[in-house]
Amino acid sequence: MSRQKALLDRCETVLAGVQWLSIFTASVALVVLIVTFGWLVFGRYVLNVTPTWVEQLALMLICYIAFLGAGAGVRSNTHLGVTLFRDMMPFAVQKVIIVFIDFVLTVFGAVMFLAGTELMKFGWDSLLPMLGVPESFRTLAITLCGALIVLHAGSRGLIRILTYRSWTPTSIALET
Repeated sequence: MSRQKALLDRCETVLAGVQWLSIFTASVALVVLIVTFGWLVFGRYVLNVTPTWVEQLALMLICYIAFLGAGAGVRSNTHLGVTLFRDMMPFAVQKVIIVFIDFVLTVFGAVMFLAGTELMKFGWDSLLPMLGVPESFRTLAITLCGALIVLHAGSRGLIRILTYRSWTPTSIALET
């Protein structure tokens, strides 16, 4: 049992690192967004020359901020959820529902990843106006979010199956 616990602890450490990297990248994108809008205001009102590339960069950065934040939020359960009906069920049914939800999220993330990959292939030849980079750089955020959802929800579902017998009503209440 201690070998399984050590493996689960290593998995949790890796997943926490991936989540940290996602949030850090989204935070850097937010800082860059704020700085570029500061440059836009300075250029427009002080230099009297509006930098036109800021709008396209802002759209791309907002995609990364939103999608990376959403992918990281799956791991920490920060998304809105309605648990009223699940909480009314007997404890054994609650355990099954929680694992089922993880695998539904994993399938959703896989579909998002595959659709994002198709969008990236489709947009590789067209360039973003004013930036000169492929459109695929914007849709990469969707693909990354799908991969993060698969990683976090899928691993959480597997970990829950492996630790299924040790669950208590208190541990479920604290976790969700």
